[in-house]
Amino acid sequence: MNKLIQTIGMIRQKLPSLRRHALKETPTRTIVIDPLLDALGWDVRDPDEVQLECPTVDGKFVDYALKLNRKPVLLVEAKAIDDPLDDVKAITQIVGYAANAGIVWCILTNGIKWRVYRSVEKCPAPDKLMYEVSLDLDESEGMTIEQIAQQLWRLSREETAKGTLDALGEQTFTDGKVRKALHALMNDPPRPLLNLVRANIGDNDLAPQRIKQSLIRIAAESDQSIVSIGSTESKRSKYSRTEQAYRSHRAKKAWKTRSAPDYEDQCNESYHISGKSQETLDLYRGAERFCYSMTSEKIDKRYRKNYIGYFLGERKCFCRIVLLSNRIILRLRLKYTEISNPPVFARDTKGLLHHSPLDFELTISNRIELEQSKDLIRQSFDAVS
Repeated sequence: MNKLIQTIGMIRQKLPSLRRHALKETPTRTIVIDPLLDALGWDVRDPDEVQLECPTVDGKFVDYALKLNRKPVLLVEAKAIDDPLDDVKAITQIVGYAANAGIVWCILTNGIKWRVYRSVEKCPAPDKLMYEVSLDLDESEGMTIEQIAQQLWRLSREETAKGTLDALGEQTFTDGKVRKALHALMNDPPRPLLNLVRANIGDNDLAPQRIKQSLIRIAAESDQSIVSIGSTESKRSKYSRTEQAYRSHRAKKAWKTRSAPDYEDQCNESYHISGKSQETLDLYRGAERFCYSMTSEKIDKRYRKNYIGYFLGERKCFCRIVLLSNRIILRLRLKYTEISNPPVFARDTKGLLHHSPLDFELTISNRIELEQSKDLIRQSFDAVS
């Protein structure tokens, strides 16, 4: 891991110069991708471990096939350093190569941004995006270099041999599918489900229609718009719409000229989750469920251009969630100076955000960090309750 952190730091220092030279694919591989693979424990000089220009079933070639026991387990397709990695054809191609070869994982990278896909999912190729990680400071604002290294480390030879990525991918994608199915069942519950709920309640006098109406209300409260597998836009800009808004907000560029109807039309859940990876969606759902678990009272969920807010009462916001391409950001109603031993992924934003009482910011990139954040979310809720 230390070697990887050092390599990321070295590439970051060189990045302005590398982009100024507009490196094509071959020098990007030599200068950026090869050193990163080496830091991840993959020996690009050993064809038994890393096969370069690996042939595919249709007679074409993938740039790297990473092997365990001489068997390919990860395919990596490289692009030029300034390639935005948004071309659906390129995504479909690498995912198709992996699926046809019976390989679960494949990666599309320009050396700076790494997009990891799970080829076996039954959905359009762009929606198979498990997660992405970027070495660029602008694209990973708020993340420590250790957080970025931890995300990349999942692709290391050591973690691949342990099955770390397999376990995480199976859990994340399965949870998304089950959550979507449960939401559909609760919104249109079949009679056997109503009978099962009534039997578990132990009240045979409770009419099925009342149970149905209750399930629909609960679904609306807890998950206002489930969009998971099969929801990603087919084409993406350099940044998703939410991230564009976030970056604009950070740069203090006002958007006051937008009309009220346009504002209302855009600020819904689909606006915020469109184009996000499965891991980002999973982190968002986990944070949201915990916000709702704070109390039996109604938690009001409000959509704004730059964030989703969770309120107790009319004006008591205790948590804001920003969904970005490779992480979520939580903003809480806490004072950084009053928190003993804040986590390394926390920072004080007092004075950075205009007129915001939520000065405590957490940049969360995995489930472990989300678990570590729950006590702080609870403290923020307590501050308004």
